[in-house]
Amino acid sequence: MEYINIESASRVPKRILSQLMSSLSAGVVPRAGAPYIAIGRTDEIAALTSDLARVAEGEGAMRFLIGRYGSGKSFLIQLMRGYALERGFITADCDLSTERRLCGTSGSGLATYRELLRNLATKSSPDGGALSQLLARWISEIKSSVAASGVQPGTPSFDSAVKKRIYDTVRALEDGVGGFDFALVLASYYEACEAEDEDKKSACLRWLRGEYSTKTEAKAALRTGSIINDDNWYDEIKLLARLAVSIGYSGLVVFIDECVNLYKIPNRISRENNYEKILSMYNDTLEGRAEHLMLIFGGTPQFLEDRRRGLFSYEALRGRLSDGRFDSGEYKNMIGPVIRLRRLSDNELLALVLRVTALHARYYNWEPRLSDGDPEAFVRACLELAGANIMVTPREIIRDYISILNILYQNPDAKFADIVKTSLTLTPAEDAGEAGGETAGNVGAGGGTAVDADVSASEKKPASAFDPNDIII
Repeated sequence: MEYINIESASRVPKRILSQLMSSLSAGVVPRAGAPYIAIGRTDEIAALTSDLARVAEGEGAMRFLIGRYGSGKSFLIQLMRGYALERGFITADCDLSTERRLCGTSGSGLATYRELLRNLATKSSPDGGALSQLLARWISEIKSSVAASGVQPGTPSFDSAVKKRIYDTVRALEDGVGGFDFALVLASYYEACEAEDEDKKSACLRWLRGEYSTKTEAKAALRTGSIINDDNWYDEIKLLARLAVSIGYSGLVVFIDECVNLYKIPNRISRENNYEKILSMYNDTLEGRAEHLMLIFGGTPQFLEDRRRGLFSYEALRGRLSDGRFDSGEYKNMIGPVIRLRRLSDNELLALVLRVTALHARYYNWEPRLSDGDPEAFVRACLELAGANIMVTPREIIRDYISILNILYQNPDAKFADIVKTSLTLTPAEDAGEAGGETAGNVGAGGGTAVDADVSASEKKPASAFDPNDIII
């Protein structure tokens, strides 16, 4: 078929294609290859890449990506993670859960920090685990710089000059909160590298990853008087951003998804402590106390707007994150701290379906048995379900469509039209209920449901006809 662009799909590396198809079939956001299926979100991406440019200049930034389950928050996070790596940033990402929060009394804040460090990534190590590689580059860059200055490697003067540069770098970090011990551990790591002391190198990495549980244990190994814990882990993130810049990176971008788990904390005091942590981060990034650091949070409308348990229940955050009096949602506004993800247009959903068709065809090396108009008929059938113009999400569209392609691939006698008649049996409203009851009685800032607060006036209109001129594959 003409609209299945196999040539475009052929540019996707086989390994990435395998990960893409496995993730999409399971309804999971692919960690690699997101740009190959990116459709729409042009305004959102432009706003976030503009933030990256400002962070590279030395500013801080903080954004909230708000949308219902399956609307594309996690996908946009992974897409931006790739963009940040391409632009010379280091990145760290994690999902919050019952065990991982921003602060707590039982190690839940530290668990978030450990997960962020586990997923620390650079362009050369995009899959995470880049801490040791980051430190190795730090030492290598300094040695290269000293050699470029005319000092002969292998001489006593070279070693002396390298050591001076190392200590100059770590001393510059000492003025930050927790900077003295952070600098001491970095200096110890360099000394361990020069002495080829693997045990000491391992001890330094353990400290930086927050793996020491007591100060006594850390002091015995590294002479440091503190450890990373629930209270100070964010200060270490800020120091890590400064270290990244000193090495030559543009900065650090931290992605924290599934923030709805903070909304679900049953204890009010614990929940508000986490919101106070968010407020502290927000103030830091916008008041110049978090240089070269960008924080991106992903959450549902109820996490943001519920005045009983969401961020809007915390007065200081509501005043900072609420829409302006004249921001009705009718016009786009990507400059504020909150980005609400609109529903993809009908043509964007169709373009997504066509892209998935091409990728599926290449991965399984077959020609999908589709007649002209079949993909359009599938999208139209999805949109004709009750409430679909508001509730339908890319995750549901892709998951259902791939299941149809899988059936066609495995059953030579199956016909697309016959499968579509029986496959779309679950309405978007029912699916939303299974996803956690997002619409059930959750009141948003405007007095309606949380989902209503997230839907612009244009999204509540009936689905428009497909315009082939708008479909770009």
